[in-house]
Amino acid sequence: MTTTTITTTHPMEGLSPQLPALPGLLPAPIAPKARTTGQRKHLLLATIASLLAMCMIAVIIFHGYVAWLLAYPYVAPLSSNPKDAIGVSYEDVVFPSNSGETTVSGWYVPVEPAVASESVRTVVFSHGYGANREEDWVPMYELTKLLHDLNYNVLLFDYGYASEQYKAPATGGREESQQLLAAINYAKSRGAEDIVVWGFSMGAGTALQTALQTDEIDAMILDSLFIPSSEALFDNLNQFVPLPRFPSLPLIEAMIPLWTGSSFGSIPADEVIGNAYDMPIYIIHGTNDVKASFSTAEAIADNQTNVLSRSWIVEDGQHEMLFRMHPREYIQRTALFLSQVDSEIQAEREV
Repeated sequence: MTTTTITTTHPMEGLSPQLPALPGLLPAPIAPKARTTGQRKHLLLATIASLLAMCMIAVIIFHGYVAWLLAYPYVAPLSSNPKDAIGVSYEDVVFPSNSGETTVSGWYVPVEPAVASESVRTVVFSHGYGANREEDWVPMYELTKLLHDLNYNVLLFDYGYASEQYKAPATGGREESQQLLAAINYAKSRGAEDIVVWGFSMGAGTALQTALQTDEIDAMILDSLFIPSSEALFDNLNQFVPLPRFPSLPLIEAMIPLWTGSSFGSIPADEVIGNAYDMPIYIIHGTNDVKASFSTAEAIADNQTNVLSRSWIVEDGQHEMLFRMHPREYIQRTALFLSQVDSEIQAEREV
């Protein structure tokens, strides 16, 4: 009997050679192809571009924050009031700015009731940047007491950037001049016929901007006069945070309007410096003022033609520290100026 053996072959076996099976061993993995030089270059360029983009974003965010700090400077809250500080009665007052865009709050310190019917003189204080109506290093309370004893009504108020209840950005004088105009109008509504604006630092610069818009100011005393501009603010900022002029200054200039709604180009600095004002102006400035050059104060003083206008350039005097340096002389000089202004106003009324 014949036996036939049938062997079954898989169809694919004939298409590839058979490899011997090695017990305990797996086929070796196929190695990936190495990156080409071109791929590595593209990856490097993409990484560098990403880092540059991140750096640019960080620079923009930083300068945006600096611009925000300029628009909303830190101002310490009020710590006292005229009654507690110098023992005089006062009223809390609130009124809208002349533009209607912001609200102003302050203190009105009237003269003693015995002379209220006779006093038509009011001094409106215009505080400096980064301070509020107290501005104790000036010192505002001591000057308020001096004026109260001289039978002047006194109005102290906060600019928007210093206000606790009615916060608004600093605009370099654009909106601040409208707030000062409103303060002058409020004093007029309380019976004032003679208005003296006493300004400090940027508050003095704001007073000059305001005087371009009204005839209601009869005289001004300007202490440590500061005319705001992008250059001036950058130079002051650079004393605390050293920054390169480029690209920092252009970036800050570009971002200021985002927070304030106006640019420094809207400030009439040249007109403020070159104008001859009708009213008497007393400019007080120190030669060692690192925040505001006394040469600018001298230039403004030289342009004045009123016979009562004058300047006092204090040797080695520092910014807003002139009263502290020469308190007796400061009081004597300013009181004499006010007396002369009052005499001239009375003489004009008689004529």
